[in-house]
Amino acid sequence: MTTKPTITTTVQPAMPQSDITLPGFYVAQILDVVASFGVDTGLWASELGLEPIAEDLDSVTMPWDVFYRMVQQAEGYSGDTALGLKVGQRLAVNTHGILGFAAMNSGSIRQVVDLVARFIPLRTDLITVVGEVHQQHFRIVFQEKRELDDIRRSVLEAIVLAIKNILDFIAMGEKLSLEVALPYPAHRYSDFLRSMFNTPVHFSQDWVGISLPLEVVDRPLKMANNASFRDAIKICQQELEQLENQDSLATQIQQLLLSGSQQFPTLETTARCFHMTPRTLHRRLQEEGTSYKFLVEDVRHRLALQHFKKGDLTIQQVAYALGYSDVANFRRAFKRWQGVPPSEYIESLKSDS
Repeated sequence: MTTKPTITTTVQPAMPQSDITLPGFYVAQILDVVASFGVDTGLWASELGLEPIAEDLDSVTMPWDVFYRMVQQAEGYSGDTALGLKVGQRLAVNTHGILGFAAMNSGSIRQVVDLVARFIPLRTDLITVVGEVHQQHFRIVFQEKRELDDIRRSVLEAIVLAIKNILDFIAMGEKLSLEVALPYPAHRYSDFLRSMFNTPVHFSQDWVGISLPLEVVDRPLKMANNASFRDAIKICQQELEQLENQDSLATQIQQLLLSGSQQFPTLETTARCFHMTPRTLHRRLQEEGTSYKFLVEDVRHRLALQHFKKGDLTIQQVAYALGYSDVANFRRAFKRWQGVPPSEYIESLKSDS
């Protein structure tokens, strides 16, 4: 018999109402761990407002507060069994997509760290990764990008264990003598944690991550394949560029405007869609070097050109479709965009065909 989840209301820290995107496999592992305790995760996910999640789904995007509640409630269902460690042990090198493939073909641990530091946004925006030399050791330092608060321990333990899994795999049995640093005191399942990491773990540190002797960092790896590594890096770079483009607020607003019907939403309505105040949205767009008015104008311009190239609407119909109640205003706007009035532009299309 499955257990109906009890959805509790908890006090959460103040945090921006932004979205978080994770690979579907990562989210599915949280659900699977919770399901192992007899919880009806279908009902639970529905209560959280999540659609059914398949492991092979490229990515799952959800509001940050939903992810926060999901991890927090999953910790409650898991009790003393260490949610983060249970999830982290499932995150083998081959679960990280093209980033994992690149790591498998890297030439050295230093190259793996540089790789992860550069492309970790492809998997999560919860942390950044930095490699640094400290005395006779090389540290892989994880820096938190979000205020994790109550879910900090689970998230950090899952991530650190996942990275250790990568290092263990590429070492192929060679001794790395690595150690783990965690920023909080030892807790109720510390012995289980040490057994999962199978390496010295130091609590209450002023940093979080993994430390290795300097002499092993540049040691050639047995699985190194330079050609495969270069190919994987190219794909990682392409995916990162796509991600950065998708992540810009301006791009997201343009997609919203293009997906709507004839009437474009007001600044206030758009701000609500992105869980912001109009003033915050205006400021964020200014930081990206644009404005809401410019984005609306740009989308109108692009749609007008598409309509005229298709030849399916008259000038007056295009004007109304783009939200102009006065055709004269549309004609002036089009001439400002294109340098010629709509009638001349249409004629030029005919002459080119």
